[in-house]
Amino acid sequence: MTQPLISVIVVNWNGRDLLPACLESLDKQTWPNMELIVVDNGSTDGSRELLAGWAEHRQNTRVILLPTNTGFCRGNNVGFSHARGEWVALLNTDAVVEPDWLAELVRHGDLHSRIGMLASKILLQNPRNVIDKAGHLIYWDGQNRGRGTMAEDVGQFETPEEALWPDACAALYHRKVFEETGGFDEDFFAFGDDADLGMRARLLGWKAWYVPSAVVHHRHSASFGAYSPLKVMLVERNRVLLAVKNFPWPLLLQGPFWTVKRLLWNGYSVLMRKGSASRFLATNGWRQTTLSLLRSYLGALKLLPRALRKRRRIRQTRRLSNSETLDLLRRFQIDVRELTLRD
Repeated sequence: MTQPLISVIVVNWNGRDLLPACLESLDKQTWPNMELIVVDNGSTDGSRELLAGWAEHRQNTRVILLPTNTGFCRGNNVGFSHARGEWVALLNTDAVVEPDWLAELVRHGDLHSRIGMLASKILLQNPRNVIDKAGHLIYWDGQNRGRGTMAEDVGQFETPEEALWPDACAALYHRKVFEETGGFDEDFFAFGDDADLGMRARLLGWKAWYVPSAVVHHRHSASFGAYSPLKVMLVERNRVLLAVKNFPWPLLLQGPFWTVKRLLWNGYSVLMRKGSASRFLATNGWRQTTLSLLRSYLGALKLLPRALRKRRRIRQTRRLSNSETLDLLRRFQIDVRELTLRD
């Protein structure tokens, strides 16, 4: 039986120091039928020269040089437009994969059952044996977080099972998922884009599966920094866009209530000196924190008309009813305390 071609897309932006370990781990994959597409987003740190030398003598490898930083979303969409594989894997430059990563992911895919999204077990590179993400969970206002984030890996996520959607840091998709959804929403630029893609795919009846044997080691936020004001602005803005595009109206109208509740818990986390909000405030101060939030909501407001137009198209083609959508979100809901008090 012919093994399907897997196209692996790596989007790079000034990741010269990260690329060698990432690419070497792909060289060691046991899956024999793969092609590699590296999309460089206007790097200025010597990445392009490194990629040119690395790809020169490798078959089934293509390097695409974009003139400017178009963002994670467009970079992957460009990569997909050149992909020939039945399956498409995405991998961040700050991730290193185990040799059987692709083989384990594709083994759990099932087009007949519409299991077209496969989630890796993502561990932090430092500290080791700490979970980054084992699938995803979501809060009622659109904010989402990795399942098990920052918990010690003691074997609690070793069962293959349904996931809400995969983290695009290291994920596998059937190409039909990209074709039916239209790929990443380039208005997102970066962050929350995989949640939006996953949500749109779920509304179309696609399913996701978590594969604990597909192990990845991740240097979290190596590109932007864990407490970057730009990252926080994009995360908060994009969760609004995700909700506007994909949530049933009754839940969407409740959004302000759930956001206020989350922000109050963030305030409590600051007092307790726990969680990412506390660390962001300690790193950037009150002024920058306030400005980041204001820019988030102003940015979402600016993009609101486009998001509503996209919502109408999504509603026309969706296969899940409102009640089925709410049930899906309920099954993969994250508690507000876990969302705010755990870093």
